[in-house]
Amino acid sequence: MGNNNLFTPLKVAFISTYPPRRCGIATYTYDLTDNFRQLYNDSNADDAGGCFELIALNNTPQGYDYGPEVSFHIREQHRGDYRQAAAFINISPADVVCLQHEFGIFGGEDGSHITYLLRALEKPVVTTFHTILAEPTAGQKKTLISICRYSTRVVVQAEKAVELLQEVYGIPRSKIVMIHHGAPDISFLDPSFYKEGFQAEGRMLLLTFGLLGPNKGIEYAIAALEKVAARFPEILYIVLGATHPEVKRRFGERYRRRLEQMVAEKRLQDNVTFYNEYVSLERLIEFLVATDIYLTPYVNKDQITSGTLAYALACGKAIISTPYWYARELLAEDRGCLVPFRDSETMAKALLTLVEDEELRNRMRKQSYQYGRQMIWREVVLKYAACFETALQSYSHSARARGRSPAVTRSAAPPAIKLDHLRALTDDTGLFQHAHYTVPDREHGYCTDDNARALIVAAMNWHLFKDPSVLPLFRIYLSFLLHAYNPGTGRMRNILPYHRCWEEESGSEDSHGRTVWALGYIAQYPPLESLLGLVTRTFKECLRPLPGFTSPRAWAFSIIGALHYLKSFGGDPGARELVEVLSKRLSEQFPAPARDDWFWPEELVAYDNARIPQALVAAGRYLEEEKILKTGLQGLEWLISIQTDPSQGHLSLVGNRGWYWRSGKKAQFDQQPLDAAALVDACYQAYIATGQARWQSAMEWAYNWFFGFNDINRPLIDFSSGGCHDGLQPGGLNWNQGGESTVSLLLAQHRMYLALQKGYIRLNEMAATTPGGGKEKEGSAGRAPGGEPQGWTL
Repeated sequence: MGNNNLFTPLKVAFISTYPPRRCGIATYTYDLTDNFRQLYNDSNADDAGGCFELIALNNTPQGYDYGPEVSFHIREQHRGDYRQAAAFINISPADVVCLQHEFGIFGGEDGSHITYLLRALEKPVVTTFHTILAEPTAGQKKTLISICRYSTRVVVQAEKAVELLQEVYGIPRSKIVMIHHGAPDISFLDPSFYKEGFQAEGRMLLLTFGLLGPNKGIEYAIAALEKVAARFPEILYIVLGATHPEVKRRFGERYRRRLEQMVAEKRLQDNVTFYNEYVSLERLIEFLVATDIYLTPYVNKDQITSGTLAYALACGKAIISTPYWYARELLAEDRGCLVPFRDSETMAKALLTLVEDEELRNRMRKQSYQYGRQMIWREVVLKYAACFETALQSYSHSARARGRSPAVTRSAAPPAIKLDHLRALTDDTGLFQHAHYTVPDREHGYCTDDNARALIVAAMNWHLFKDPSVLPLFRIYLSFLLHAYNPGTGRMRNILPYHRCWEEESGSEDSHGRTVWALGYIAQYPPLESLLGLVTRTFKECLRPLPGFTSPRAWAFSIIGALHYLKSFGGDPGARELVEVLSKRLSEQFPAPARDDWFWPEELVAYDNARIPQALVAAGRYLEEEKILKTGLQGLEWLISIQTDPSQGHLSLVGNRGWYWRSGKKAQFDQQPLDAAALVDACYQAYIATGQARWQSAMEWAYNWFFGFNDINRPLIDFSSGGCHDGLQPGGLNWNQGGESTVSLLLAQHRMYLALQKGYIRLNEMAATTPGGGKEKEGSAGRAPGGEPQGWTL
């Protein structure tokens, strides 16, 4: 069965204010990232806490005492900090950037400094707008439009905001995503059971919470309460929240003092309580649960979102509010009661109605709670996750559209094969698995898979160039494989930590199959004849467990290796029988006929896929088995068809973030070099078997993936060292250059050189082609920055 429920966490860089800074955007970002972390933990994602980078905005010279999750600080008025932050994000592992926008938190005129960061980013950006002005100044409009231009997607929290972005700012609807403001998931509870903590047993409790400032309109609620308290003297109104730091900085506690004086003048000291606190979420929930009626008497009609209103609605409160845009939308269909701005008389009447009518109050509560279920944080972060995924896909397509065409040089020779990076990744034990950028990563040690491929590269290099400097590499990789063989089990061990002590008795079937492939190749092309006896003896020992293997890829690797061996020792009946058994078994895994256009031996297209049809084509030709040959060719044609970009015609490999399940959708990223290298070899084998020119074109088509004919228009080869980036990601290249990627590139390069040497392909005759043989568009040839070729044509 296909696995369609795979959840691959993305790495996200958030740009925002953040606690302990006190502002609504900081709280929102904390809640958003915290709930993402919970979602990733629930999905058993590795390193859920490491999926985020927090880039925090500081409005004070000394900054704030942030937690370890904040990895970079921006001083809001320092333009250079924004450019440095962009450089920091570009080299980070983040897949996508999420910007939380409010005009007042960024430096420059109308918050324009943020555009310096955005224009320098090389990753997709999802921007959440917390304010959308209907009548912006010219500068505000310019800034917001610029932010939208640099953003792949923009998120708003109300349908009115969608309308304004289109009508006032000219933003296309396709770029806008509406995602509700998040809210905690709170059970629908009876307020009467939770009032004891506020000395409010038996009292009707009203609440307004949030950072205090003149735009809150609390004075109108107090004026309305005077009339309500005259009839219901037990009523209690709690005003919860510290004064907004910016209001306090500019005006001190003037607004709060005015409210307190108003309460005293109206003799409402027993009916109004101020909590001058910045409370935790847990404490806030206690206040909300105990509340009977929630008030938002705000005075700004243009307010497009309100976290406090979202929380109250999701908690299932009866609500009275002024008709600012967000309230009109959230409280429609009788989910709340709207009263005019600055109208204490009407607000008092609405309060009296709700206080007196318990049935109406409860009906309103239930409607609010039901509507608010779509606003709980888990639902919100799932929508954000989908938005991030969509942005990644869109960014990769737009990057290809706006980028330069990959260059195809029409030089007299292909780019030189360089082993510099291969040597840098190799010590006296073997080839390291991974690298931090271009530096060997000792933490993960070595593996048989990579050293087997590296041994083939060394042998191919000797076969081509007879360069004595490659022989030490050959001996190191061969020594690694000999040491990896466990005579007690007859199996290859795979993972060798840096401390050089094996931690397994038997490795994967794939690693064993790759060893057979490597040793078989050496048997055909031995750089040192004196070692041939050692190689063939080990090769034969490795054949013994193969009939019991179940991995189709292990079968394929073993077939390829055995066929190389048979080129030198064709009279070995055991090797020939193995090829017959495994190739028959592998070909029978393919459906006959193809089901639902799915011609593949598994329900999943995963990694190193083309080795399977390569083995069948080679075996079918050697054994003169037409059915096996035809199955291999048909499987290769199908594999190419599902990995050809429908609009541009270039190779678009199956990505490892979910692979491609038969009943699912093909994952586009991350694309890995070993798959392109396998296609080069498979197409070469298809040409040898058929003599058809289309396979020459397909070989070149697959090879040019390394040189920029791919989904992001970026070459993976490091021309200076011969290294190869670890893959294509939606936001660009994976900057690490590990062992697998580098040997994959080198395998493909050596294969192309060998094909050239044998005269199977010729330079300066063909433009870049698609597998079907069609020419690329005129003008596609060019050069990369710095003059290095991005690709070459045969």
